Amino acid sequence: MSFYSRVIVPRVINWTMSGPEVAAYRKQVLSEAKGEVLEIGFGTGLNLAYYPQTVQKISTADPNPGMNSLALKNIEASHIPVEYHILSSEHLPFANEQFDTIVSTWTLCSIADVEQALREIRRVLKPDGRFLFIEHGLSPDAKVQVWQHRLTPLQKKLLGGCHLDRNIKQLIADQGFHFETLKEFYAPDFSKYGGYMYQGSAIRQ
Repeated sequence: MSFYSRVIVPRVINWTMSGPEVAAYRKQVLSEAKGEVLEIGFGTGLNLAYYPQTVQKISTADPNPGMNSLALKNIEASHIPVEYHILSSEHLPFANEQFDTIVSTWTLCSIADVEQALREIRRVLKPDGRFLFIEHGLSPDAKVQVWQHRLTPLQKKLLGGCHLDRNIKQLIADQGFHFETLKEFYAPDFSKYGGYMYQGSAIRQ
């Protein structure tokens, strides 16, 4: 992993994703978390402050070791036990049907083999468990899509493989999930190219 990916990208992501507008979305998504939780794309631990008391333990998955130094402060301040793992979401070392809740916040955009990661998420989620997410992705507006496709190669280089043009709804549905709730909208504090959001919860079909 390059110096840029290991040192610069974590700090850029931590800064851009720490604002109050983003925090409001985190609170909405995480309010439904409970039991034993797996958070994929844990990053610098920005979600930790918003988990409710219904969560008993959090396991993490993030492949970038550069996130670790920034995450430690948030882990130490957490009121919930955190089991920290530096690993890829495509190959999770957890038992089948282990977790009550799996969380993904602005993560599916940057996983190289996102279909495999979603298969793993489904595998380790309990039959009555819930997959909670907020992700940015492909806009329904054809004119916006053109620029999302054009800008994605640059976005991937600058921000750790982040795609602007993934159809998150389709990706999740294709891997055997049923949506309990799903909201699609432009976030007012983001550009249209990176601000079309998919927020909701899904269960195993």
